Amino acid sequence: MIGSLLILGFTLSLDNFRPSVAFGGLRPDWRRSLQIAAMFGFWDGVAPLVGILIGHYWSESIGSTGEYVGAIALAAYGLYLVIRAWRTPAPEELDQPWAVFGLLVPLSADNIVAGASLGLLGFSPWLAPPVFGVITFVMALVGLQVGRAAAHVICIRPDLLTGVALVVMATVLGPRA
Repeated sequence: MIGSLLILGFTLSLDNFRPSVAFGGLRPDWRRSLQIAAMFGFWDGVAPLVGILIGHYWSESIGSTGEYVGAIALAAYGLYLVIRAWRTPAPEELDQPWAVFGLLVPLSADNIVAGASLGLLGFSPWLAPPVFGVITFVMALVGLQVGRAAAHVICIRPDLLTGVALVVMATVLGPRA
């Protein structure tokens, strides 16, 4: 039971790992990285709790909608960064936390569905949410550091690179028609 929960938590954290790598391209400092990873972890912990408590009703109504919302949010923020990079000088730090944190809710939509399924299987609301939150925190922190390291090697504006990466991710990882 715990093993399958850990595997599911790792799998669900991957949708937050990928944008974390892209956000790492903005070269956030260690404090900001911890803050971003904590928010990713928090929302990925709250989402299955909501799913478990709400149950089957939401799992049917939000399933495909969550994929569209997440892809649209990634693409919109990516386009915002690309346009901003063309129109302004390079930023010194991640200065739009509202935009980063605004992506966290749609990226956690799949955890609501997973939580609803776990609720139907009888999982405790006290077990899955903290496990998912901690796994996502770790994966997001690793992703941010990988992106930060890559941004030091690749000689391109980090906000432009991040914007392009987010648009590509939204296109490739978005829902299939």
